[in-house]
Amino acid sequence: MYAIPLGDDAELRPLEPWHAEEFLAHLERGREFIGQFIAFGSKAVDVPSAREALQRYADMRAADTASLHGIWLDGKLVGGVLTLNFDAESGNAEVGCWLEPAATGRGLITRAMRVLIDWAVEERGIHRIEWVAAAGNTPSLNVARRLGMTRDGVRREAHPYGGVRHDLEVWSILAPESREARARAAQNDH
Repeated sequence: MYAIPLGDDAELRPLEPWHAEEFLAHLERGREFIGQFIAFGSKAVDVPSAREALQRYADMRAADTASLHGIWLDGKLVGGVLTLNFDAESGNAEVGCWLEPAATGRGLITRAMRVLIDWAVEERGIHRIEWVAAAGNTPSLNVARRLGMTRDGVRREAHPYGGVRHDLEVWSILAPESREARARAAQNDH
């Protein structure tokens, strides 16, 4: 198993079906917070359903259409990043994230997403990476900004969730822009 250090005793690792118990405990700690704008993990209510959710992603990884990666902080699963609609042939992919409240404000999602985007661009040849978030999800939109993404537009009232139709903001970054953003981030880290 590999782990990629994210700094501050955090690391990025594959999130696999055998993590079901830990994944469920993590979701229980963050369910209300995570569920403000997305339904991620909402069907994982016991160990079998948590394992099933993780198995769906494992199957999509095997089909090369998605991937799921957990963020561990001090050895505890606190969130993650993922790819969706991954299409290496067309060079397009979508990315997403989630985090429990105790792990917010540390830059974990931004750092993990940089790793994921670098992998998609450099290892897999993805040219366009898209980020879609509810217009009211300010923390998520701020990550898109920090990653150097461009706001492409708004899909008005496209996301019926929680009894409300939310606007969805679509952001993206192209491979050359990603390389430039990575270079700027590296300069700022020194």
